[in-house]
Amino acid sequence: MSSLISDSLSNIRASLPSTVRLIAVTKKVSTELMREAYTAGIRDFAESHIQEATSKKIELSDLSDITWHLIGHLQTNKARKALELFSWIHSVDNLPLAQRLNTLAQELKVTPNICLQVKILSDANKYGWMVSELLADLEALNQCQNLQIQGLMTIPPQGLADREILTVFNSTYELAQTIQSQHWANITMQQLSMGMSGDYQLAVQAGATMVRLGTILFGQRV
Repeated sequence: MSSLISDSLSNIRASLPSTVRLIAVTKKVSTELMREAYTAGIRDFAESHIQEATSKKIELSDLSDITWHLIGHLQTNKARKALELFSWIHSVDNLPLAQRLNTLAQELKVTPNICLQVKILSDANKYGWMVSELLADLEALNQCQNLQIQGLMTIPPQGLADREILTVFNSTYELAQTIQSQHWANITMQQLSMGMSGDYQLAVQAGATMVRLGTILFGQRV
């Protein structure tokens, strides 16, 4: 087993509460390295692109207990394929996409786990709802009964200081609490998908339940 993966995992797990789910981000990571991560105990793998995930899922089909997560932007025209590939979609970032997934989920007889991607700060480089937009769309999202809306996902803008990143994560937590307090029938806020290799400890401090780690596990990708 690669010492990088095993050593990194040991260090991360020592600092990560047992309640936080470690999701290995495997974009541009070989299936050989993914197998090493699996051997080290990782069962949650995240991809950003449909095509890459399709081939990897075939290559790793013998590892039947992997849970596959989509964390990249999803175009509406690829929604059906996403539902066929992934148990979790963290990057549902607009109402028409959610409604399309809801329709297809009924057709495919699946109940995907969904996170709603939100932007606490305006960021032209990121997809997602602004807070006011999300709050306005909750009633329509609540009608998406074939989706298991589990919580929120966020990615802070690049270039922020640690205290600013922590503020983004804390604000995401507070937004989730606000939504939860409204007692929607089909929306729960049990999960907060936030934190990556450079800031996951801040995310955990703010209440993250899932962290998405790539570089810290696998090194820099080509």
